[in-house]
Amino acid sequence: MMNFDTFPDITTERLQLRQIQTSDAEALFSYFSKDEVTQFFDLPTFKTIQEAHDLIKSWHERYSRNDSIRWAICLKNQPEKLIGTCGFHNFSPENFRAEMGYELHPDHWRKGMMTEAIRAIIPFGFNTFRLNRIEAFIDPDNVSSRKLLEKVNFDSEGVLHDYFFEKGTFVDAEIFALLRKNQYRLSAAR
Repeated sequence: MMNFDTFPDITTERLQLRQIQTSDAEALFSYFSKDEVTQFFDLPTFKTIQEAHDLIKSWHERYSRNDSIRWAICLKNQPEKLIGTCGFHNFSPENFRAEMGYELHPDHWRKGMMTEAIRAIIPFGFNTFRLNRIEAFIDPDNVSSRKLLEKVNFDSEGVLHDYFFEKGTFVDAEIFALLRKNQYRLSAAR
């Protein structure tokens, strides 16, 4: 599904989505070392920059195995500086399905940046990967993520109790999904 000659860059009005580089480790660490960022994430708050290097290495390895793609989110006028990431993982090619994940530096929260990035990768998922379904799992208490997903037309399909074991405890997961046939619904209809 992901046999690209070069990593696919995506440009939006304000953003440049590009391949994550080893040189992005410091920027990645700058926000993964904040508890407010990792509160609802499946990773603990980073204590060392090596953890950022390890995460980047993991994303590269998964991309090379064709089972994940993660874009660095950068401001268009600063394409060298990562402010977040987004992408697809847990591909199920036989079911035309994948999971979406994302995170953003708190300095850029509530400015529509992630909405813009997600709106750019959704068509990529449906058209390039020929997905029929894009899923996202969130903590039911993550109000910001819920609002983001609703804004980009995802529907909540319910809560899966004790679905993940994260940071030493079982946590619920609310599953959201967007189907290909529903991708163009007007957000205003909500």
